[in-house]
Amino acid sequence: MEDQGVKLYPYRWMVLAVFMLINVMVQALWICYAPVATLAASAYGVKREDIDLLANLFMLIYLVVSLPASWAIDTYGFKKAVGFGALLMGGFGLLRAVFPTNYTVAVVGSIGISVGQPFLMNAFTKFAAIWFPQKHRATITGVIFLAVFLGIGLGEVLGPGLVSTCGFAGMQLTYGIASAASALLFLVLARSAPPTPASPPGEEVRALVLDSLKQILKNKNVYILSLALFLASGIVNGVFTLIDGLGKELSLTVDQGVLLTALLLLGGIVGSIVIPAVSDALGRRKLVLLVAVILAVPATLGLVLGRGFVLDIICFFVMGFAVTGVTPVAYQYGAEITFPAPEGTSNGIFALVVQASGLLIVLMDAFRGTFHNSYIPSFIGLAVLLGGTAFLMISLSESPKMARSSIAAGPESVPDPQ
Repeated sequence: MEDQGVKLYPYRWMVLAVFMLINVMVQALWICYAPVATLAASAYGVKREDIDLLANLFMLIYLVVSLPASWAIDTYGFKKAVGFGALLMGGFGLLRAVFPTNYTVAVVGSIGISVGQPFLMNAFTKFAAIWFPQKHRATITGVIFLAVFLGIGLGEVLGPGLVSTCGFAGMQLTYGIASAASALLFLVLARSAPPTPASPPGEEVRALVLDSLKQILKNKNVYILSLALFLASGIVNGVFTLIDGLGKELSLTVDQGVLLTALLLLGGIVGSIVIPAVSDALGRRKLVLLVAVILAVPATLGLVLGRGFVLDIICFFVMGFAVTGVTPVAYQYGAEITFPAPEGTSNGIFALVVQASGLLIVLMDAFRGTFHNSYIPSFIGLAVLLGGTAFLMISLSESPKMARSSIAAGPESVPDPQ
């Protein structure tokens, strides 16, 4: 199979499948306690807040491990670095299953899994660059992002049913065996790279990691993109996390709140498929990013200021579609504008920004009392800041790779999906 003189190997789909599988499992292991938190607290003999800590550890450790994980991905390669993360996930996931009622082991296991997580999530654009040609990379990054949503969805949905069927220990065992099996499949079936590069000669050459980090930090486009990701991700994560309190302010029933968060997740799934594909088809990154951020501003204002459940439905879906759906394009754009910096380094920086956006949730909680026990002023403030960031994004440079691809392909060229 050829693509502009570059040979593409069918085995890339196998590597994609096992890579997505371990990313599904790490998300499921992260969220699995949330839908059964009360039962988990009882089984472990701890407070409800102690169960929340098991999930919060993932964000805290991500902030510390993200850049070292990116360094490892770029230094040791895709298979070795991601395989290390998969081993941590599978081993510590199984550890939690072997001691299903020991909270200390649960903490140790969660720390081990969360250390492995950045080795998986920071390799999205690295995998796309190794196995796929330039014109399909945003699409493939978007496809990998589906693993994140699928893992969260499975963790939320399966937990209560597993506990009901086979008890809390049975749920732990199921997740433990699944995580170990997925890690083993990755180690056996994944390959570090195809026999020949998926890029034209010269494009696969990358700068040294430390040198590339200095280069990235000198790029003004990186700071503008990071600000947009930080604010937009903070809004979406804030809605997910604070939906109970926000729902009461908006006079939503519990069922309505569940439906709206499901629509937010669905919008992200649809957006992760559609938006990267559109970006690849048009050969444009900047325009797609700008439109998505602009859409997010009225969606945010509408979901906190609008009146009527129909408007809420529209705003929640659009928010997920625009913000979560455009994130793969942002990652790919970041990899392209920072070339020849390694993909793992750029991916790690932007993933770190998305994780750090959780700090905005802490601030919203802190300022809630100042605003008469309301989250709404904080969301309005974030929407205004995001709107200001959209103006800054006008000054972004288009991806040089997209510009070169458009010139090389000519005005009549239409990318053919492989």
